Amino acid sequence: MKKYLDHLEELIIASLIGAATILIFVSVAHRYLAGFPIPVLQDWLLSLNLSWAQELCIFMFIWMCKFGAAYGVRTGIHVGVDVLVNRLPEGWRRKCVLLGLFGGALFTILIGTLGARFVWENGLHYALFTALGIGTGDVPEGPTTPDMELPTWIVYSAVPLGSYLMCFRFLQVMRTFARTNQLPHHDHTHVEGIEAEESPEESVKGAVVLEPQAQRGAL
Repeated sequence: MKKYLDHLEELIIASLIGAATILIFVSVAHRYLAGFPIPVLQDWLLSLNLSWAQELCIFMFIWMCKFGAAYGVRTGIHVGVDVLVNRLPEGWRRKCVLLGLFGGALFTILIGTLGARFVWENGLHYALFTALGIGTGDVPEGPTTPDMELPTWIVYSAVPLGSYLMCFRFLQVMRTFARTNQLPHHDHTHVEGIEAEESPEESVKGAVVLEPQAQRGAL
Protein backbone atom coordinates (compact mmCIF):
# COMPACT_ATOMS: atom_id res chain seq x y z
CA MET A 1 0.00 0.00 0.00
CA LYS A 2 2.81 2.38 0.92
CA LYS A 3 4.52 1.65 -2.41
CA TYR A 4 1.47 2.82 -4.36
CA LEU A 5 0.88 5.78 -2.03
CA ASP A 6 4.46 6.97 -2.52
CA HIS A 7 3.92 7.00 -6.29
CA LEU A 8 0.26 8.02 -6.40
CA GLU A 9 0.92 11.32 -8.16
CA GLU A 10 3.03 9.71 -10.86
CA LEU A 11 0.32 7.14 -11.60
CA ILE A 12 -2.39 9.81 -11.88
CA ILE A 13 -0.29 12.26 -13.90
CA ALA A 14 1.07 9.60 -16.28
CA SER A 15 -2.41 8.19 -16.90
CA LEU A 16 -3.93 11.61 -17.54
CA ILE A 17 -1.15 12.89 -19.78
CA GLY A 18 -1.16 9.64 -21.77
CA ALA A 19 -4.93 9.79 -22.27
CA ALA A 20 -4.79 13.50 -23.15
CA THR A 21 -2.03 12.92 -25.71
CA ILE A 22 -3.97 10.14 -27.43
CA LEU A 23 -7.18 12.18 -27.38
CA ILE A 24 -5.52 15.26 -28.88
CA PHE A 25 -3.88 13.16 -31.60
CA VAL A 26 -7.17 11.50 -32.52
CA SER A 27 -8.99 14.83 -32.52
CA VAL A 28 -6.43 16.55 -34.76
CA ALA A 29 -6.25 13.57 -37.12
CA HIS A 30 -10.06 13.50 -37.32
CA ARG A 31 -10.19 17.22 -38.09
CA TYR A 32 -7.73 17.02 -41.00
CA LEU A 33 -8.76 13.67 -42.45
CA ALA A 34 -12.40 14.79 -42.56
CA GLY A 35 -11.34 17.46 -45.07
CA PHE A 36 -10.24 14.96 -47.68
CA PRO A 37 -13.00 14.07 -50.19
CA ILE A 38 -12.76 10.30 -49.72
CA PRO A 39 -16.25 8.90 -50.46
CA VAL A 40 -16.95 6.56 -47.53
CA LEU A 41 -14.29 7.70 -45.06
CA GLN A 42 -15.26 11.38 -45.17
CA ASP A 43 -18.92 10.68 -44.48
CA TRP A 44 -18.00 8.44 -41.57
CA LEU A 45 -15.58 10.96 -40.08
CA LEU A 46 -18.08 13.80 -40.41
CA SER A 47 -20.63 11.70 -38.54
CA LEU A 48 -18.28 11.55 -35.54
CA ASN A 49 -18.65 14.37 -33.02
CA LEU A 50 -15.38 15.11 -31.22
CA SER A 51 -16.19 18.66 -30.19
CA TRP A 52 -15.92 17.56 -26.55
CA ALA A 53 -12.27 16.51 -26.89
CA GLN A 54 -10.80 19.96 -26.22
CA GLU A 55 -12.93 20.45 -23.12
CA LEU A 56 -11.97 17.06 -21.72
CA CYS A 57 -8.27 17.73 -22.32
CA ILE A 58 -8.57 21.01 -20.41
CA PHE A 59 -10.11 19.16 -17.47
CA MET A 60 -7.33 16.57 -17.60
CA PHE A 61 -4.68 19.28 -17.46
CA ILE A 62 -6.42 20.89 -14.47
CA TRP A 63 -6.22 17.59 -12.60
CA MET A 64 -2.61 17.12 -13.68
CA CYS A 65 -1.69 20.55 -12.29
CA LYS A 66 -3.27 19.89 -8.90
CA PHE A 67 -1.66 16.49 -8.43
CA GLY A 68 1.57 17.77 -9.97
CA ALA A 69 1.74 20.36 -7.17
CA ALA A 70 1.57 17.55 -4.60
CA TYR A 71 4.29 15.70 -6.50
CA GLY A 72 6.43 18.83 -6.35
CA VAL A 73 6.14 18.98 -2.56
CA ARG A 74 7.13 15.34 -2.18
CA THR A 75 10.16 15.56 -4.48
CA GLY A 76 11.27 19.10 -3.62
CA ILE A 77 11.01 20.59 -7.12
CA HIS A 78 9.01 23.69 -6.14
CA VAL A 79 10.92 26.93 -6.54
CA GLY A 80 11.90 28.50 -3.22
CA VAL A 81 14.06 31.44 -2.13
CA ASP A 82 16.11 30.11 0.79
CA VAL A 83 19.19 32.35 0.66
CA LEU A 84 18.35 34.09 3.94
CA VAL A 85 17.18 30.92 5.67
CA ASN A 86 20.39 29.07 4.83
CA ARG A 87 22.47 31.90 6.34
CA LEU A 88 20.74 31.61 9.71
CA PRO A 89 22.21 29.61 12.60
CA GLU A 90 21.23 25.95 12.47
CA GLY A 91 18.66 26.25 15.23
CA TRP A 92 16.86 29.20 13.64
CA ARG A 93 17.12 27.63 10.19
CA ARG A 94 15.41 24.50 11.48
CA LYS A 95 12.60 26.53 13.05
CA CYS A 96 12.07 28.58 9.88
CA VAL A 97 11.91 25.48 7.68
CA LEU A 98 9.41 23.80 10.00
CA LEU A 99 7.35 27.00 10.12
CA GLY A 100 7.33 27.20 6.31
CA LEU A 101 6.25 23.57 5.97
CA PHE A 102 3.54 24.05 8.58
CA GLY A 103 2.33 27.15 6.72
CA GLY A 104 2.14 25.14 3.49
CA ALA A 105 0.17 22.39 5.20
CA LEU A 106 -2.19 24.92 6.81
CA PHE A 107 -2.76 26.78 3.54
CA THR A 108 -3.46 23.64 1.52
CA ILE A 109 -5.85 22.18 4.09
CA LEU A 110 -7.78 25.48 4.07
CA ILE A 111 -7.93 25.48 0.27
CA GLY A 112 -8.96 21.82 0.30
CA THR A 113 -11.72 22.44 2.84
CA LEU A 114 -13.07 25.47 0.99
CA GLY A 115 -12.88 23.50 -2.26
CA ALA A 116 -14.72 20.55 -0.73
CA ARG A 117 -17.45 22.87 0.50
CA PHE A 118 -17.76 24.41 -2.95
CA VAL A 119 -17.93 20.98 -4.61
CA TRP A 120 -20.57 19.84 -2.10
CA GLU A 121 -22.77 22.87 -2.79
CA ASN A 122 -22.13 22.79 -6.54
CA GLY A 123 -23.83 19.46 -7.21
CA LEU A 124 -22.18 16.70 -5.14
CA HIS A 125 -24.87 17.10 -2.49
CA TYR A 126 -27.59 16.52 -5.08
CA ALA A 127 -25.75 13.66 -6.81
CA LEU A 128 -25.05 11.81 -3.56
CA PHE A 129 -28.61 12.15 -2.23
CA THR A 130 -30.00 11.03 -5.58
CA ALA A 131 -27.74 7.97 -5.67
CA LEU A 132 -28.77 7.02 -2.13
CA GLY A 133 -32.46 7.55 -2.84
CA ILE A 134 -32.76 10.42 -0.37
CA GLY A 135 -35.08 13.29 -1.13
CA THR A 136 -33.18 16.32 -2.40
CA GLY A 137 -35.80 18.93 -1.60
CA ASP A 138 -34.60 22.36 -2.67
CA VAL A 139 -31.02 21.21 -3.19
CA PRO A 140 -29.87 22.45 -6.64
CA GLU A 141 -28.71 19.93 -9.20
CA GLY A 142 -25.71 22.04 -10.08
CA PRO A 143 -24.38 23.31 -13.42
CA THR A 144 -22.90 21.19 -16.19
CA THR A 145 -20.08 21.78 -18.65
CA PRO A 146 -20.95 23.25 -22.09
CA ASP A 147 -19.78 20.47 -24.42
CA MET A 148 -19.76 17.25 -22.41
CA GLU A 149 -22.64 18.25 -20.13
CA LEU A 150 -20.62 16.81 -17.28
CA PRO A 151 -21.50 17.92 -13.72
CA THR A 152 -19.00 20.62 -12.86
CA TRP A 153 -18.51 19.23 -9.34
CA ILE A 154 -16.57 16.35 -10.90
CA VAL A 155 -14.12 18.79 -12.50
CA TYR A 156 -13.85 20.95 -9.37
CA SER A 157 -13.14 17.88 -7.25
CA ALA A 158 -9.52 18.24 -8.32
CA VAL A 159 -9.23 21.21 -5.93
CA PRO A 160 -10.02 19.43 -2.64
CA LEU A 161 -8.42 16.13 -3.65
CA GLY A 162 -5.21 17.71 -4.90
CA SER A 163 -5.03 20.15 -1.99
CA TYR A 164 -5.55 17.47 0.66
CA LEU A 165 -2.88 15.30 -0.97
CA MET A 166 -0.57 18.31 -1.07
CA CYS A 167 -1.22 18.91 2.64
CA PHE A 168 -0.40 15.27 3.34
CA ARG A 169 2.90 15.63 1.48
CA PHE A 170 3.75 18.77 3.46
CA LEU A 171 3.18 16.86 6.70
CA GLN A 172 5.29 13.97 5.39
CA VAL A 173 8.17 16.30 4.53
CA MET A 174 7.85 18.09 7.88
CA ARG A 175 7.97 14.78 9.77
CA THR A 176 11.03 13.62 7.82
CA PHE A 177 12.79 16.96 8.34
CA ALA A 178 12.06 16.90 12.08
CA ARG A 179 13.69 13.46 12.31
CA THR A 180 16.60 13.70 9.87
CA ASN A 181 17.04 17.45 9.28
CA GLN A 182 16.89 16.69 5.54
CA LEU A 183 14.58 18.17 2.92
CA PRO A 184 13.69 16.42 -0.36
CA HIS A 185 16.03 17.52 -3.12
CA HIS A 186 15.51 17.02 -6.84
CA ASP A 187 18.53 16.72 -9.10
CA HIS A 188 17.44 18.32 -12.38
CA THR A 189 20.35 16.67 -14.23
CA HIS A 190 19.27 13.16 -13.25
CA VAL A 191 16.92 11.12 -15.41
CA GLU A 192 15.21 8.16 -13.74
CA GLY A 193 16.49 4.85 -15.13
CA ILE A 194 19.59 6.32 -16.81
CA GLU A 195 22.94 5.95 -15.12
CA ALA A 196 25.31 8.90 -15.09
CA GLU A 197 27.86 8.65 -17.91
CA GLU A 198 31.51 9.43 -17.43
CA SER A 199 32.47 12.87 -18.73
CA PRO A 200 35.15 13.20 -21.48
CA GLU A 201 37.51 14.93 -19.00
CA GLU A 202 37.24 12.01 -16.57
CA SER A 203 37.88 9.56 -19.44
CA VAL A 204 41.06 11.43 -20.42
CA LYS A 205 42.27 11.50 -16.81
CA GLY A 206 41.62 7.78 -16.51
CA ALA A 207 43.54 7.09 -19.70
CA VAL A 208 46.51 9.20 -18.50
CA VAL A 209 46.63 7.31 -15.21
CA LEU A 210 46.31 3.88 -16.81
CA GLU A 211 48.91 4.44 -19.53
CA PRO A 212 52.00 4.55 -17.24
CA GLN A 213 50.68 1.50 -15.38
CA ALA A 214 50.36 -0.41 -18.66
CA GLN A 215 53.91 0.57 -19.66
CA ARG A 216 55.30 -0.65 -16.34
CA GLY A 217 53.44 -3.92 -16.76
CA ALA A 218 54.96 -4.38 -20.22
CA LEU A 219 58.44 -3.84 -18.84
